[in-house]
Amino acid sequence: MFSLPSYLRTALIVTLLLPLNGCIRLLLKPNRDFEKYTPPPAPDYAQASNWAALPTRRDSADAVPRYSALRDEQATAPVDVFFVHPTTYYSAHAWNADPRKKGLNKYTDRTTIKQQASVFNATGRIYAPRYRQATIYSFLDKEPNGQKALELAYSDVRAAFRYYLAHYNQGRPFIIASHSQGTDHATRLLHEFFDKPTPLRRQLVAAYLIGFQVKPNEFLTIKPCADSLATDCFVAYNTTDAGHESAMFQPSIAVNPLTWTLDSTLAPASLNRGAVSLGFRHLHPQLTGAQVHHGQLWVMAPRFKGYPHFPPSGKKKLRYSRHIADYALFYMNIRENSKARVRAWLDRKGQ
Repeated sequence: MFSLPSYLRTALIVTLLLPLNGCIRLLLKPNRDFEKYTPPPAPDYAQASNWAALPTRRDSADAVPRYSALRDEQATAPVDVFFVHPTTYYSAHAWNADPRKKGLNKYTDRTTIKQQASVFNATGRIYAPRYRQATIYSFLDKEPNGQKALELAYSDVRAAFRYYLAHYNQGRPFIIASHSQGTDHATRLLHEFFDKPTPLRRQLVAAYLIGFQVKPNEFLTIKPCADSLATDCFVAYNTTDAGHESAMFQPSIAVNPLTWTLDSTLAPASLNRGAVSLGFRHLHPQLTGAQVHHGQLWVMAPRFKGYPHFPPSGKKKLRYSRHIADYALFYMNIRENSKARVRAWLDRKGQ
């Protein structure tokens, strides 16, 4: 029988309880204001231990589904991928995680780095920083604490990106990719470093800003990708079971990962090149179709085990989100598309 990994059980329990009981929310809230606790020290990105993924060593970003013919191709990849992982810290002990904690790092590596960042290991050399991520309650907090925790987390992501540019990039083109909290930070990176004409902008192939709110008018100059080969643009979407509206991450833009367009035409499951469940063993082609609906990506509620949805967000009306499976449902489509965009970018640059 399929068993959910511990991190996913925690996430599901948290998500189930949050809308139901204010007392449960308090159990997730750190017991001190942000200003009254001492955060862990900032990571030193000159130390390899402060990177969840580096192309020069073996790590979880090198993984491919066990029973597939896929290969890690980072050694010969022509571009880099800067990946910002989502929330894997659900504790009420502090507002920000300590990147020195081995247990948390193992958990992050075997989940999001393996199951999400690895999608790009046929496209680019993957750099994924560890950072003082904000605890999950930060997104619910109505006081300044949560925002301050997210600011601290972003300061690490920004520092890691600057270190990557100074010491690893060497003028190579790159993709920025992320999920959930990671996308909140990656979106800020794009605002700060790319939403204006700069030499650095010319190195950006595209951004995959998945699993968080990216507003239709988010950027001044960076547009959503309009087709599968567009570059200097961004992809964004949040998956929800078809027929169920969700208030999560709305309003937002949605690019259909089966057609790589913004239109609302239903893309059939035959276009799904292969999903990969949380067990990370098999490819499941044609698992689900997808359709853009009011800024969300509707999927056809696959019944396969290993593609869980969030629990109901209300008692009467079921509103299912497939947030946890945003990457998993379209694993091969993202993998192949990122390679195709890179080829298109290189062709346009004459490289």
